[in-house]
Amino acid sequence: MSVRTLLLVLLALPALVLGGVKVLGLEIPVPQWGRDYVQRLDFITEAPPLELPDIAGPDDPSRPLVVLDAGHGGRDPGSIGRGPDGEDVLEKDLVLALTMELRDQLLAEGGIRVALTRDDDTIVTLGQRPEIARLLEADLFLSIHADSAGEREDVGGASIYTLSTEASSEAAARFAERENAADRLNGIRIEGQSAEVSAILVELSQQRTQEDATQFSSLIAREGEGRIRFHPQTRRAAELAVLRAPDVPGVLFESGFVTNETDRDRLMTEEGRREYAAVLARAIRIYFARRAER
Repeated sequence: MSVRTLLLVLLALPALVLGGVKVLGLEIPVPQWGRDYVQRLDFITEAPPLELPDIAGPDDPSRPLVVLDAGHGGRDPGSIGRGPDGEDVLEKDLVLALTMELRDQLLAEGGIRVALTRDDDTIVTLGQRPEIARLLEADLFLSIHADSAGEREDVGGASIYTLSTEASSEAAARFAERENAADRLNGIRIEGQSAEVSAILVELSQQRTQEDATQFSSLIAREGEGRIRFHPQTRRAAELAVLRAPDVPGVLFESGFVTNETDRDRLMTEEGRREYAAVLARAIRIYFARRAER
């Protein structure tokens, strides 16, 4: 049988079957809603609304607000190390404990309002983390993480990340498009501007934000000198989505390496976390004190 003949047979077969069914008076069952073999699936057409966290501290909106972001959470464990007994040590647990310690120290010293992106083992999307800071009109955003060096146990020390210049330009353009050029950033009104002008204004706003973030990162490095161990490359810039709020200065603090025994042990003890938190709390207070002098 030629290929052409075979194709003709295959094309004619369905018609022959249906014709025979009609002649014999038979019926072919057709799926209908309500039958057991038909499943109805409900699709979520809109994302659930973002729930803003409570703000702790002075009941005074003029007081500075810092949003503390414990990285990862829920089904996302982050980096994984091995404890002294061979147990898994999860980044998400270490950074949450450190974040809670920092919050407690700031509230105990008074004068600063504090909000957390998460205070338990839940996941918060990368986009929601800086958005929480924006919607709360925070004055500072600090994301806390712990790094991993894989099999290299000798790599250790804390590091401080700010947003790179290249990522800033891209983020400014995306933000302007998303917000439809209808917002106020750092006192600059961009509503009603063309897309090109809006992107430029947002980028200018973010440049100022990055300058503030750089100042804060330098304070962490200065206050931590001699108190916590830093990686040789202490201050870095990277394209980090969590730092892309164009009007809230943001810094990501890598507290150490879960794969390094010294770092891991300090992060697992209350004493070690208190020392980390004391450095960060003092840097936050100095940062806000300097801003108040402007």
